[in-house]
Amino acid sequence: MKNTSEEYHTIRISHEQSGKRFDQALTESLKKYSRSSIKKWIEKGNGLLNGALAKPNSKVSEGDIITLETILEKDKSLRPQQVEFKLIDTSESYIVLDKPAGVVVHPAPGNRDMTLVNGLISKFPELSVLPRAGLIHRIDKDTSGLLLAARTAEAYHCLNQQMQNRQIGRTYQAIVNGVLIAGGTINQPIGRHQIKRIKMQVNRRGKEAITHYRVKEKFRKHSLLELKLETGRTHQIRVHLAWKGYPIVGDKLYGWRPISPQNPDPKLKGLIDSFPRQALHAKKLSFLDPESEKLIELHSETPGDFQKLLIQLRRDLSRS
Repeated sequence: MKNTSEEYHTIRISHEQSGKRFDQALTESLKKYSRSSIKKWIEKGNGLLNGALAKPNSKVSEGDIITLETILEKDKSLRPQQVEFKLIDTSESYIVLDKPAGVVVHPAPGNRDMTLVNGLISKFPELSVLPRAGLIHRIDKDTSGLLLAARTAEAYHCLNQQMQNRQIGRTYQAIVNGVLIAGGTINQPIGRHQIKRIKMQVNRRGKEAITHYRVKEKFRKHSLLELKLETGRTHQIRVHLAWKGYPIVGDKLYGWRPISPQNPDPKLKGLIDSFPRQALHAKKLSFLDPESEKLIELHSETPGDFQKLLIQLRRDLSRS
């Protein structure tokens, strides 16, 4: 595959665009690219206004001719690698996949290999020229479930806009310590922990974070919750539930400690005490197809470790 993907575009400024900025007019005409990318290309000299170099903030007039060379560069630092994940749905513009627990999504210092991104560019080499291999959002290493990726620059821009406009639906399920009475909404800002930098925390100076939750099942000492994200902050569900006093089973980073009902079945106690990750699964995903604008709704099967714990919790409840 080539290290770059180039395209040339020629645009005539309309009456409605007259008086706007050079980069703004281009962004309106080339919706497949972000304004930041277009600005970068203009600053590199890839954009011409009536055949001459211009700045991003130059004003355009009706009838002006703009030419722009767009260059998407392959990330040479990424290596295609065989990484386990399940494809749920694919089209010419998007990919929906099911990530198993234990797989890191994005490469980072000290962890450049065997990430989901490495696996994606192995199966879909064209993604190597897109930011983050086309991924629109992320989930934690030890969270399982659905993720959405774009296959083209146009789809990437469209899906990112949907995410910013809160049009992409993300529904999770979690098993937590404690028995909740009813559902509700947690609206608490989240920011980086002031001391432990790997953690996040509810912080009045943090960014807006909204999580909606409902109780799906109640057990003797635990609950199964369904959660919907209105925002997408790092560790949002984990932080919000721990703040409310219902930490996710297995989530030691956010204060979880094993609890068991009175006189539990030994198998249930063993599962709770040794659960290897946070019991959090990205169950449902909905978005608008970038090409047809049709609503796409997809589901993921509950993973085996999560299902085993649920089965034992239900058996324990039936014995009580």
